[in-house]
Amino acid sequence: MRTEAALVPQPLAGAPTPSLPVASSGDVESCLLLDGGTEAYPRMLEAIARARHHVHLEVYTFEREGVGARFLDALVAAARRGVRVKVTVDGWGSITTSRYLTQALREAGAKVRVYNPLTSLFMGRSWRNHRKILLVDDEVAFLGGINIGDEYAAHGDDPGWADLALELRGDICRQLGAKLTAGAAALKAGPVSVFLSGFGGGHRLRRQYLAAIDGAKHAVLLAHAYFLPDAGFVRALTRAARRGVKVSLLLAGRSDVVFARAATMRLYGNFLRAGVHIHEWTESTLHAKAAVVDGRHLLVGSFNLDPLSLVNLETLVEVREPGVAAQAALWLDRHVALSRPVLLDQCARSPVQRWLLDVVGLAVARFAERFASFMGRRRKRR
Repeated sequence: MRTEAALVPQPLAGAPTPSLPVASSGDVESCLLLDGGTEAYPRMLEAIARARHHVHLEVYTFEREGVGARFLDALVAAARRGVRVKVTVDGWGSITTSRYLTQALREAGAKVRVYNPLTSLFMGRSWRNHRKILLVDDEVAFLGGINIGDEYAAHGDDPGWADLALELRGDICRQLGAKLTAGAAALKAGPVSVFLSGFGGGHRLRRQYLAAIDGAKHAVLLAHAYFLPDAGFVRALTRAARRGVKVSLLLAGRSDVVFARAATMRLYGNFLRAGVHIHEWTESTLHAKAAVVDGRHLLVGSFNLDPLSLVNLETLVEVREPGVAAQAALWLDRHVALSRPVLLDQCARSPVQRWLLDVVGLAVARFAERFASFMGRRRKRR
């Protein structure tokens, strides 16, 4: 297990060979699966250090201390040597650090945007920029679920938050650079597709999940931190299980969002009765948003299976290549093996416990759905 020292940037030449070399019509496409900040941060920092032309960083949360200070130093150094640096942080996710980051980066000549700061709430703009994107020189991109913060990397015996990211190279990065706006985009190069949700919401990203699940023949292995699926998504999973597909859910045994787990637990009984397997990760906070279908099809990004991700700015990467999907399946299998299985008889609590769980969980789910619907209507009017 890697320690704090692993966050020191290492030369890209010494890192693992990308697991997906596929010839394309332009540059060679490659895709490397990374285990959270432990593996991603050194490569991201090294990419910024090597930047020649421009750096685009977009994250929900950017911490000031620890690895956040290293990223800030790297971005400032890049801007001072003439690289065009643009950083976007979310006004809510980075509420405690956005002013400091803005001042430090602008003094170095970088462009900074705080997306929908707290004051925008008074104007009815409460949707968030939940994307996690680092793009350097339109040559290398990092997308996934990790923000910039020490909790996403291992420290001694602490495994850090369980999450995944992808390092992409090739023509898909050039396409991404041409579409980095608040708008929606669907990009494809070889077996890699990148979907950006814009002001139209994340329904296209949800459809990618539904298409993958509906097309599953053998297995669906899904890990999601904030799992508040709508009725249609629940039906898709239970249909798959009932037609003989092995459906396994890796969910959060503890959450950084109050009452989120209660909203998820109210669904356990129906899933288990349909034959869906459920495990709860308790070794650390689960933050991944990923799925592997039939061992050949990977979905990973910032997109949560909850109502709020339908209105936030999000990303989703789809990889249809057995090598990368197999690596993701191994990551998921390892985490499932260390997780707590949820059995149907555990859901048979006392009537009072069931009532409290249903009331709290349903209230959270309904609030999230109605809030997302309200924000979606406001965005359309704009």
